[in-house]
Parts: sequence; C-alpha cells; structure tokens
Amino acid sequence: MKQERAVRTRHALIESAATVFGRRGYAEATLSMISVGAGVSPGALHFHFENKAAVAGAVEAAGAEALRAAAREVYARRTSALQALADSSQALAGLLLGDVVARAGFRLGREPAYASSCALPREWHEYVHRLLAEASEEGTLLPGLNHRSVAATVVAATLGFEALGRDDPQWLAPRTLAGFWRVVMPCLAVPATLRELNTAGRGT
Repeated sequence: MKQERAVRTRHALIESAATVFGRRGYAEATLSMISVGAGVSPGALHFHFENKAAVAGAVEAAGAEALRAAAREVYARRTSALQALADSSQALAGLLLGDVVARAGFRLGREPAYASSCALPREWHEYVHRLLAEASEEGTLLPGLNHRSVAATVVAATLGFEALGRDDPQWLAPRTLAGFWRVVMPCLAVPATLRELNTAGRGT
C-alpha cells in the first residue's frame, strides 16, 4: 500500500512539474509551485527528489520514454519508411499537443538553465535520417537525394512546428503536418510510393 502511494505521489509530482516547467520555464519554476500543484507537502517532494534538477530529469526521462514508445510503435507497424516518417511526425505532434509530460520533457532539452541528459531533438534527427536511409534501400526514395540535407530540412521544419505550437496549437494539428507532407513528399518519394502514401499519417 505504501509503495503504491509512493508511486502515485511520484507520478503526481512529475505531472505537476511538467505543467510548471511548461508555464514558467525551468529557471522560474520552484519546488514550492511543484509540490502545491501535486497536492503534496515539500517534505514529500524531497523524499522523491533531491532538488529541481532531479525533478526536471524525471520529467525529461518520462517524456522521452513516451516519445520513444510512440516511435517504436510506428516503426513496428510501418509499411514503408516514408510512410513511417509521416506517421512518426504525426505521433510526435500528437504527444506534444496532448501529453504535458512529453511536451515538457521535449522542451527541457532546449532550456538554457537546464543541463539535459536526453537531447530529444537530436534523437529525432537521427531517427529521420535512419528512415531516409531505409527508404533509399527500399527504392522508395527518389535517387540522387542527399539524405543528410533532406533530414536537416525535415527536422528543421518539424521542430519549427513544435516551437510555433507553443503559442498556437494549430501548428501541431494533424492537418498542418499533412499539408507539410503533401508539399514535401513529392520531392522525396518515387511516383509509385507517392500514390500509396497517406500524408495525414495512418491512424490519425
């Protein structure tokens, strides 16, 4: 019973911290704000976390796991690498819109006052590059494209949507990503693959 209560308290603190970091940023967030948001005493917070950096680390780790799990699910059911690319961007955007911990975990990596241990934007870049390499091996990617340049363009655009989505959630809406892929995919996919692609992402 005590263990279950401790797990619930830790989850509540992570949720509260994610909300506070999202609203105030890492530098302005305080442990008092986090404990109040979780409905627990400062002592209960310190039982689980030594300091603010430890709380942020837990938020980042939980957010990273949610984002990685979504990517693994998309990759496991991929029909082609380029479809997985569109699907993954939609899954990422959906989590950033609907999951406060995933959103805070992703954004903490770019907080100047916080020393990130995950570097999720870099992981996204590596994942995009991997899918483009697989698309080339499949023969679904137009020949002659520079994978690194294409990956950099896709990552810059999708991270731009994330940044803009902080003030206007419509930048992360499924139709926004679908519109992006409708413009970009004809520059990436061979005609036969392009005809089969769902730019809105499968299951969205």
